[in-house]
Amino acid sequence: MLIDDNRDDNFFHKRVILKSAAAQSIVIKESGEEAITHLKTSQHNQPNNHPDLIFLDINMPRMNGWEFIEEYKKLDKDFQKKMIIIMLTTSDNPDDKALASKEEVLAEIRTKPLTKEMLDEVISRYCSLPGEE
Repeated sequence: MLIDDNRDDNFFHKRVILKSAAAQSIVIKESGEEAITHLKTSQHNQPNNHPDLIFLDINMPRMNGWEFIEEYKKLDKDFQKKMIIIMLTTSDNPDDKALASKEEVLAEIRTKPLTKEMLDEVISRYCSLPGEE
């Protein structure tokens, strides 16, 4: 899942994921609100249909990445465990990095843009292939 209000970033990041053949499907949400609504619906209607990875932007209108995290933490804990959140941002604010390191639901914070190398690294670090578990 890509959560970013910047359509150009979403387009570019989707292309990186598709070219890497790293996903069966890509869900794009342009706000934290849309993403939380999507996850809540999935949690209740299709709990086994969830994103494995979520790439989350910080700076978005209405509900920013930090506010998304607060709402995400209200989801069922077992449902949360099925997903890895990577904060993907242009922010170089040290406060963001410090705050991210304290958020248990965040795997890590990375600097945009998502590259093939970064995606490969994230997948190898957080996603096990069938038979590896």
